[in-house]
Amino acid sequence: MAGDLLPVGDAIARVTQDVEPTSAETVPLGAALNRVLAEPLAARRTQPPFDVSAMDGYAVRAADVAALPVLLTQIGAAPAGHAFAGTVGPDQTVRIFTGAPVPDGADAILLQEDAVVEADGRIRATETVRPRQHIRAKGLDFVEGDILLPPGARLGMRQLTLAAALNHGEVPVRSRPRVAIIATGDELVAPGSELGPHQIVASNSFGIAALVELLGGTAIDLGIVPDDRAKLAATINRATASGADILVTLGGASVGEHDFVREVLVERGMKLDFWKIAMRPGKPLMFGRLGPMRVLGLPGNPVSSLVCGLLFLKPLIQRLLGLPLVDESEMAELGGAIAANDRRQDYVRASLVDLPDGRHIATPLPRQDSSMLSTFAQALCLIIRPPFAPEAAKGAPCRILRLP
Repeated sequence: MAGDLLPVGDAIARVTQDVEPTSAETVPLGAALNRVLAEPLAARRTQPPFDVSAMDGYAVRAADVAALPVLLTQIGAAPAGHAFAGTVGPDQTVRIFTGAPVPDGADAILLQEDAVVEADGRIRATETVRPRQHIRAKGLDFVEGDILLPPGARLGMRQLTLAAALNHGEVPVRSRPRVAIIATGDELVAPGSELGPHQIVASNSFGIAALVELLGGTAIDLGIVPDDRAKLAATINRATASGADILVTLGGASVGEHDFVREVLVERGMKLDFWKIAMRPGKPLMFGRLGPMRVLGLPGNPVSSLVCGLLFLKPLIQRLLGLPLVDESEMAELGGAIAANDRRQDYVRASLVDLPDGRHIATPLPRQDSSMLSTFAQALCLIIRPPFAPEAAKGAPCRILRLP
């Protein structure tokens, strides 16, 4: 790639091309949160399986309660889970509770608050009812065989509840993409360590690992590797041996004298695709293939690393999960003026206010240095500035990407 800067869109396309989804596996429903379905889920039962009462009250014949006054004789009860075995005849009723089967002969439910128990035990209706009133019909929700969760559905709270209602105790899902993470540099120490005079805390790997887990992958933290070719080569071998689908390296992929991650990976057999992107923050981004494993070399600056993770690692994991790539950007208005841009696509950290009228106001934060995590933590979105975008005034339209 020499000195060329690859456009962001082209880089994303190259990172995600020819990606085959991970294999399918079956997991218990209780362990399926945030997993992605590999196959469709069909209903194994009809819901409800019979006409049921939608309310607590009395099962009646609507014709008997079409006009008042009326007195009904209670002939039994139907609590949830227990059907009344007999048949409701003229001027008869059955005490019934929500979810219980509607007994034969009855075609409506008289609400308990619309009924008075007389001294002789008979039921006096204080309101009329219509046929089918307060009855949930058999199959109202779904019918056996209906496909209600398609392949690619991510199983959140609502989807898991539906899968359980469909009578699935286990579900077929995509295997979690395995992402090995290596932080590089003599200057890095783990959080909580005693720092030397020229050392910094390694933070990027925690953000990247969190992104991987949020997206449904498995993060494999291979720790911090100093600027030592042999130790780096050995750790890359560990990533390969772990069966990782993706290797993410943090730092060491630029052009500095001690930035030799790219060289060591090429020596280990990586086929380099590109390593410079026309974007800010994050120009020194590397992508290649090492056998079946895809390699993303993210910048060492924390903000650059996390922004590049969102732009490149996220869609790669999504493709491994069999998910389509969707443009998640949206339109907003600038809450403050913004300068003209150069040849690199800029991702400006910004606050975001969602107004009641549907407008979104994105205001650039004052400090944009790619090392400043405090600013990044405050940001709610990134304003996307295309290459050579002219100066824009407050109120001008802009495109944003919300931060997770």
